[in-house]
Amino acid sequence: MAKQETEMLKGILEGIVLAVLVGRPAHGYEITASLREQGFTDIAEGTVYALLVRIEQRGLVDVEKVPSEKGPPRKVFTLNARGREQLAGFWEAWTFLAGRLDHLKRTTSSTNGQD
Repeated sequence: MAKQETEMLKGILEGIVLAVLVGRPAHGYEITASLREQGFTDIAEGTVYALLVRIEQRGLVDVEKVPSEKGPPRKVFTLNARGREQLAGFWEAWTFLAGRLDHLKRTTSSTNGQD
C-alpha cells in the first residue's frame, strides 16, 4: 500500500472496524480477516488490536471473554449503543467528505491542463 493510502487509512480505521462489528460480534483475528477479505490487505493485526483497546477504553464496544480451543480466552467485541452512535457519526462525516472530494475532483479536473 502506498504511504499516502496508509496515512489516509489510519484516519478512518476506527470507523471501518466499527462497521465490521455491526454485522456480528468478533474477536481481533476475525476482524482483521474480515478487513483483508474486503481488500484491506496491508492492515497489520497489531494495528487492529491496538485500535480495539482504544475503542474498548472509550466505551464503544462491550467485551466478553470466550474460551478458546487454542490458548487463553479470546476477547469478543460487540458494538454497543455508544459505538453505533459513533459509527453513525463516522458515516455522516464520510458522506460529507466524499461528496466534497468528489465535487473538488470534478471541478478541478475540468480545468486541469487548460491554464
